[in-house]
This record gives sequence, C-alpha cells and structure tokens, in this order.
Amino acid sequence: MWKEQDNQLQKTFEFDDFTEAFAFMTRVAFLAEKQQHHPDWSNVYNKVSIHLSTHDEGNKVTQKDRDLAKAIDEI
Repeated sequence: MWKEQDNQLQKTFEFDDFTEAFAFMTRVAFLAEKQQHHPDWSNVYNKVSIHLSTHDEGNKVTQKDRDLAKAIDEI
C-alpha cells in the first residue's frame, strides 16, 4: 500500500533477490519514461523504495503520481 507522507507517495517493494529487484526497476523505468514522470528511488539488494511527487508542481502529490503508482502496482 502506498503511503502519503511528507508530500510524497512512498512504497517499498521486496523481492527474492537483487536480480528480481533490478528487473522490477527496469520495468518501472520504462513506465516512468512513457509517462514522462520519474520517481525518486533507491535499491538495496532485494528492496526498492520509491518516492513520488511532482517537482514542477511544488513537490507535492498530484494525479501524475497517483497514475504512476497505480501503473507500478500493476507490474
């Protein structure tokens, strides 16, 4: 479940290993590029943490963030 905190949508995904986490990040990268909306994220071994906010709207959560979050969840 995405959590809205500090003007961001936040979620951490956990995978079996680094390869699965990296493959997920690759799929998210293609989604983000298609939507022209790019996440702030980090990866440590099998975990990917994603923070979404719309920088050109004053770093707040907008529909662009909600749409990307939904698309990420559908991966």
